[in-house]
Amino acid sequence: MSKITPPPPLDGYTIYDPVDPFENEAGPFYWRRLDDGSHHFVLRTEPRHANSHNVIHGGLLMTMADLTMAVTAKGEPDDAYVTVAFNSEFVAAGFAGDLVESRGELVRRTGSMAFIRGHISVGETTLFVCSSVMKRIGKRGETNKS
Repeated sequence: MSKITPPPPLDGYTIYDPVDPFENEAGPFYWRRLDDGSHHFVLRTEPRHANSHNVIHGGLLMTMADLTMAVTAKGEPDDAYVTVAFNSEFVAAGFAGDLVESRGELVRRTGSMAFIRGHISVGETTLFVCSSVMKRIGKRGETNKS
């Protein structure tokens, strides 16, 4: 039985990586590139994204942030990055049914590393802030075991 993917919560958004089984099961997270060149991710949360108090689960926010950081790190569309370090703070609670938005900012990119900071919000309320160090491991689909 195949899972039915819900429609994007906003016009002009698509699933960033339709073949990633974890992200699509956890989300799915919808994406679009904004006019300023930045990446914007959105998720309309459901009861399955929340804990028993109806609060959006921290692990979901961390997954969404990690995806945002990896995409923000890319210099070329097919670059592949992995997380080396990830720091985060939970600032406020979001609830099932909220439209959650995530953005990242490239602070610096070297030959093999990228330094990113980001935040997740619901409207004007910041839920989560983070920073990460990402390592370029090659191009998507390449095998690099170093």
